[in-house]
Amino acid sequence: MTVTDAQPHPELGFYALAGQPDSSRDLLEEVRDAEALGLGTAFISERYNLKEAATLCGAAGAVSERIKIQTATTNHNTRHPMVTAGIARTMQDLTGGRFVLGIGRGIPAMQDAFGMSRITTAQMEDFVGIMRRLFRGEAIVGHDGPAGSWPVLHLDRSLDEHLPMGLVAFGPESLKLGGRCFDEVVLHTFFTDETTERAVRTVKDAAEQAGRDPDDVIVWSCFATISDHLPEPLRLKKSVGRLATYLQGYGDLMVRTNGWDPAVLERFRADPVVAGIGGPIDGVATTEQLEHIATLLPEEWLAPSATGSPEQCATAVRGQLTLGCDAVILHGATPTQLQPVVEAYRNLG
Repeated sequence: MTVTDAQPHPELGFYALAGQPDSSRDLLEEVRDAEALGLGTAFISERYNLKEAATLCGAAGAVSERIKIQTATTNHNTRHPMVTAGIARTMQDLTGGRFVLGIGRGIPAMQDAFGMSRITTAQMEDFVGIMRRLFRGEAIVGHDGPAGSWPVLHLDRSLDEHLPMGLVAFGPESLKLGGRCFDEVVLHTFFTDETTERAVRTVKDAAEQAGRDPDDVIVWSCFATISDHLPEPLRLKKSVGRLATYLQGYGDLMVRTNGWDPAVLERFRADPVVAGIGGPIDGVATTEQLEHIATLLPEEWLAPSATGSPEQCATAVRGQLTLGCDAVILHGATPTQLQPVVEAYRNLG
């Protein structure tokens, strides 16, 4: 990428190593390119094969100077709270304060399979309180709450900082929690316009009810951005493949949240092609399989995304801001793939 010193757009972000990367090292070039393009935040999701979040965050911090780095998301119960606090403190120091610790509820089926406890809203709220206190330099003695019980938790008595924290939120209770306690809230991909507006209102209302300034809570739209300058097989993977993978993991929640027809989900699950794919569809399905799966998904289910020319994508991205979102993650594409869209967005003025 040749873009340098581009106009910054703090309201735009991207997911590093979107989908199933070939190599973790691809992150280094992606973060450099994103910074050159003017994107404001690099989001780091976590999969345990090549995408362990703490390692990737450190690498992103080492090769960047301006862009924010945010986990979106890790789960608070996969590490001892002191380990997570240590990661956050080290990242803040490494990056000069450009780190945001983002957590989420996770996927229950995976947690069950790995023998992890399912995450509750009360646990996440308790965990936020622990992190806030540790970053104020407190020694927490005899903590016994929803997140767990520990004799002593203590990070550094000289600390008196605010740790920025984000929450990937889906259902109403998570959205309310985001408004009450978090600095940033990331919505889910393929939310309809109505769902997006409702989610933003839920977050902002909860912030106000908690005595906070709603404008202090940044709500990110996570918006699939699939411009037609990309090859058709890749577009199919980033649209049909991505949505189908979500339906594999938590289809009932997506259908319920968006008010979609549950009968369509049942037909999708019962389809022999879908049932025969052994893994995440966006990672292992062939183009032929994706073309078949596309016939199972209504157009309106794929519609909440930025598609068409770079200019059309840019206009759609701007539309997310008119729905009430404060910022937009250009989801599912690398900075190099996003360059024409960001340039078109910049030209909108």
